[in-house]
Amino acid sequence: MSGHSASLAPKGNPGHDASADGVKLSLKTQADKGVKEDIIWISKFMELGKGAWSDNPSDLVGLRQQFLKHIKAYDRILTLRTLTKAPKWKYELVEIPKGLLIKAKNGDLKMMTDSKQYPKPGYCFVRNHAGETIFDLYFDGGTERKLQIKNLNKHYCSVHATWEFIIPSE
Repeated sequence: MSGHSASLAPKGNPGHDASADGVKLSLKTQADKGVKEDIIWISKFMELGKGAWSDNPSDLVGLRQQFLKHIKAYDRILTLRTLTKAPKWKYELVEIPKGLLIKAKNGDLKMMTDSKQYPKPGYCFVRNHAGETIFDLYFDGGTERKLQIKNLNKHYCSVHATWEFIIPSE
């Protein structure tokens, strides 16, 4: 009706989730109980099912490369966040710049060798020149083998919209 074209990606597509006017979008959500307004956490950014991953810290290099390859499959990353819930709801739509996430290529890798998980979980810490956190990649060695984005400082992102409304109790 608006004159724009939009479509969902095929089921099982490993890259983008939808397209709008030919722009490939990765769509994420956040609605955890401990949500912090200034910090973004994406609990399942992508699956890390393939590739070498054991208890060798050098395996994190390949996992980070998987992440960098994955983000080439779309143009923009949007997350819809639930900041507060009933009765006073607050949502926001935030764009995470791809260029920001690409900074992971120079991040510091650390495998959690003391963990009981196997494969061992690990981190890629991305900091600014002052040493302050921009974001962390967390390679979750659990059964799902997924990549999380943790501690993403919203200051580096763009908030496109915010919605606040109250639903009165009956």
